[in-house]
Amino acid sequence: MISIKCPHCQVGLKVDEGKLPLGITSFKCPKCKQAIPISLVMEKKNGTSDDSETILIQPVKETSGRLTVLSAPDTDEQVFPLHEGVFVVGRKSSASNANIKINTGDRSMSREHIRIEVKKDERGGYKHYLSDNNSKNHTLYNSNYLDEGEVVVLNDNDEIIIGHTILRFNV
Repeated sequence: MISIKCPHCQVGLKVDEGKLPLGITSFKCPKCKQAIPISLVMEKKNGTSDDSETILIQPVKETSGRLTVLSAPDTDEQVFPLHEGVFVVGRKSSASNANIKINTGDRSMSREHIRIEVKKDERGGYKHYLSDNNSKNHTLYNSNYLDEGEVVVLNDNDEIIIGHTILRFNV
């Protein structure tokens, strides 16, 4: 049996993990009927869990992400896989030092517009960190401009706009 706390109504539940079907990622809370992601329960150092204080941990993302350039009149759809390391993303040009070069006619995109750093976290998953790379036209992240020096953690389905080009991040 594992202890799970509903992230919506905070009810504590006991679940027999042996009865959960393989591949299931969530189930409905019996109290509030909202989806509960299947997650791990942290245990105390002595190996026992405290039922009165169940801690919900998000599942580990064992795969790194991908960046999709959405199709536009001056840009074809392009997909770039991301793995551990640092990626500079920008417009394809012979003068560009970007390691992800987007083939586009969008002149408002810098040749080295954004920076994405992919790091393995302490649980073995991956975190993706986005920052503007001192671009002239700035970077929109989920409809908000990134400030100079600001770094955000990317989540599945985030939208990034560089110049007039829309990128979608997925894991």
